Amino acid sequence: MYSDWITSSGGRPGATVSLVVPALNEARNIPWVFEQIPACVDEVILVDGDSSDATVPMARHCLPAVRFVRQNGPGKGNALRAGFLAATGDNVVMMDADGSMSPTEIPHYLHFLQNGYDFVKGSRFVEGGGSLDITPIRRLGNQMLLAAVNRLYHASLTDLCYGFCAFRRSFLDQLDLHATGFEIETEMIVHALRSGLRIAEVPSLELPRRNGRSNLHAITDGRRVLRTLISERPGAQSSAASVRTAS
Repeated sequence: MYSDWITSSGGRPGATVSLVVPALNEARNIPWVFEQIPACVDEVILVDGDSSDATVPMARHCLPAVRFVRQNGPGKGNALRAGFLAATGDNVVMMDADGSMSPTEIPHYLHFLQNGYDFVKGSRFVEGGGSLDITPIRRLGNQMLLAAVNRLYHASLTDLCYGFCAFRRSFLDQLDLHATGFEIETEMIVHALRSGLRIAEVPSLELPRRNGRSNLHAITDGRRVLRTLISERPGAQSSAASVRTAS
């Protein structure tokens, strides 16, 4: 199956793939997610946020070869950073464990990584993409934050607050990740823009969470995203340094 994927997607033989999946109490969703993982993925890293349900044993039951990583602090950002550091693949894919993102889309992301791009992000708002889950408040917030990132970073992105992404692991240092919460997705994108990485957007369909409740808080996390956009904009850090020096 791996050789079939190489032929159909344009992937480069020998390029390995790590899938990083942060999870907190997702035992009922893990089976569906894991059974959808395509053969082109070489290792699956589950980053457990100290789940109180059977997330870890369920993951081991569904995929005995899964690697487990414990995050060293609360928040999705901490979980992803721990998973990225543990990854060994040439390419790293990140996705949620709640069933809102289909692993069957992964080959589309890898196709662009293997054909000249450094960072690939999913978009629900390009032709072929969509969302069966987004609320009016989340949609409005995403549109406002998207307008901000495009203006501040002179970009032309179509989606921002969506955490289905892939990147070349060799560029992890350029991404320079420090965020602890959901804003890490925005931090990744703006650091990729600032570093001049070649970015591609691919259509993605956001599905409804299969079970349980989301840990996302639209207003609180939206504010954190906005702070990230403003504090990380080009020139902001040098301006802050100048102020500190002058004082």
